[in-house]
Parts: sequence; structure tokens; C-alpha cells
Amino acid sequence: MDFTLGIEEEYQVICPNTRELISHDQQIVIEAAKVLDEQVKAEMHQAVVEVGTNICRNISEARSEISKLRKSISSIANELGFQIGAAGTHPFSKWETQLITPNPRYDEIVNELQDTARSNLIFGLHVHVGISDKQMALHLTNAMRYFLPHLYALSTNSPFWEGRNTGFKSFRSKVFDKFPRTGIPGVFQTVAEYEHYVNLLVKTNCIDNPKKIWWDIRIHPFFPTLEVRICDVPMTIEETLSIAALIQALVAKLYKLRTQNLNFMLYHRALINENKWRAGRYGLDGKMIDFGKETEVDTRLLMMELLDFVDDMVDELGSRKEIEHVKTMLEKGTGADRQLAIFAETNDLTKVVDYIVEQTILGV
Repeated sequence: MDFTLGIEEEYQVICPNTRELISHDQQIVIEAAKVLDEQVKAEMHQAVVEVGTNICRNISEARSEISKLRKSISSIANELGFQIGAAGTHPFSKWETQLITPNPRYDEIVNELQDTARSNLIFGLHVHVGISDKQMALHLTNAMRYFLPHLYALSTNSPFWEGRNTGFKSFRSKVFDKFPRTGIPGVFQTVAEYEHYVNLLVKTNCIDNPKKIWWDIRIHPFFPTLEVRICDVPMTIEETLSIAALIQALVAKLYKLRTQNLNFMLYHRALINENKWRAGRYGLDGKMIDFGKETEVDTRLLMMELLDFVDDMVDELGSRKEIEHVKTMLEKGTGADRQLAIFAETNDLTKVVDYIVEQTILGV
């Protein structure tokens, strides 16, 4: 099993003068498509640009892809008079003033979801790991659910919303929770059971295709991948690569256990949601529940246990450097922690935006 990687990131388009989100009227996408083909696309809001890597055989290929994408989009944005930033929410822009991209698909979503869609001005990281066997992908999805809050805590990068400190390390998830079919999924034992669920939703006009199932983890409806969707877009390349490497290592470890006839415990969605709430509220600074021991444990300690859990897969996958960087993240804090530190120092949200913009292209 190769455990190929695909990484998607959503970037903010920022006005260099006001530091607010601004419509780029698809200019960035049009220009970037000349060099990046289909690796760049528009999103529902005109202040968003989404990029995606090609299929990467390992984390090293993913590094060169993400570096190229951030560098290209940033350069093109600058030439057109914009900046780009990587954070789960913009610190102070208001969704009410943002333009929607003209597109029949987006029109349909806005028509159905109304203000929940219009206010969905958020920026995420999606990581795909290649698994061609759908039943295996489903089994791994069931097991991976337990680790989603850990990954989420590590990615937290959206403490501000519409000019306020929300008190959350990640408010992005709170915004997205208003959508239907989001959050931690339940357990499906067989592909047939899952497909029956999807077909029932289509038949009853809940959805017109399975891409409108927006869970924190899902079997991708069209690609042979397992897709983790819970994370805020991280501020730096190193953070994105560390989280992607950790996701890949987790999938590989759980696959190894399965092929050795060992299973990871499956926990109820209601329990995992308790940890997800804590991860969004406190990031790495809180405690999460160790369901095996039935006790609270410092999140940073749980993260170190997670690194131990996947350690035997890391060298095989060639991601030791990226996994080691997780320890740096545990020491220095997440994007949310750094945004809050800049704000505490300056009391100026425009300075927070400047910091996000600077960090987005750090190391490219």
C-alpha cells in the first residue's frame, strides 16, 4: 500500500491597504490556471482561492507541491495588487459584505442554505490519503474518527471572527457546524450500508450528489481516497506538511493493525464530539478525554502519545522531519496561539493580518 497524498488548501484574498478580505473577481484563478492548470480553482466566496496538489507519492513530493502552490498564488496575487493569507477565518472582515462567485452550483447552495451558506466564510485544509479498497477505506475512516480532535487541536488557526476574539482557538468549525451533514460521522459497517445511506439522501432530494456530505472525514465520492476535512488551514507550510504527514502515518498505522487482525477501538460519535469541542475551544492548551482510561489528559500529552503510536510507520513513509516538527508546534503553539499573541502585543487586528500574510509565504 502506497498511502499517496493529496493536499487542498483554501487561502484568503486580502486588500494590502485595508487588510480586509476582497473579491479578486477570479483574476488570480484565471492567471494561476495558465501555469497551474486545474490545481487552482474558485470557491463560493470571491475572496477565496483554493489550491490542490497533484497526487504525491510521499511527503517530500507534497512539500515541493505546496511550496510551489503557495509561492505561485502569492506572486500572482501580488502582481494583481492583492495578498494571500492562510488562516481559518479572517480576523475582522464581515461576511455580509463579501461577494458570491456567480456559478449555478453556488447559486443552488445559497438558495437552499441561505445565510448559513453566505456566512460560511472559512478556510480549511483537506488531506487525502490514497486507499483503493473501499471497504478498507471505510474501516479506516471508522477508526480515524477517534483521532480527529487531536488533528483539529494541532491545526487551530481561527480565534477571531468579525473583529472579535471569540474565546475559541478555532471558530471556523463553529461557523461550518450550521451546515447540514457536517461534523464527526457515525460508524458504517459496510460499503453497502454507506451507499444505501447516500442513495436514500439522493432519492429523497436531500442532496443531488455525495459531495454534499461535508463530514470531518469521509470516503471521497469520486477519488479512491480517505479525506480528512476537520482542520483549519494552517498558517505555515511546515504546519500543513506536519499535519498531512501525521494523517498519512495514522492511516498507515491503522491499516497495519487491520492487516494483523488487530482493531482500534471504535467510540461513539457523542464521545468523540466532546473532544472535538474541547479542541476547538482550547486548542493544545486544554485537556481531552482518554476514553480507554476514562479520564482527562492534557492535550499535549495525548499528542505525544499519538506520535509514539505512529512512530513505527514514520521512517517507512519518509516523514520523520515533518513528524518531528509536530513537537515544535506543541512547544510554540498553533496559528491561533500566535495570532492571539500578536493581538495581545499590538491590540491591532490589522497587525494580525500582516503577520498571517508574512507567515503564509514563510519558507517558500
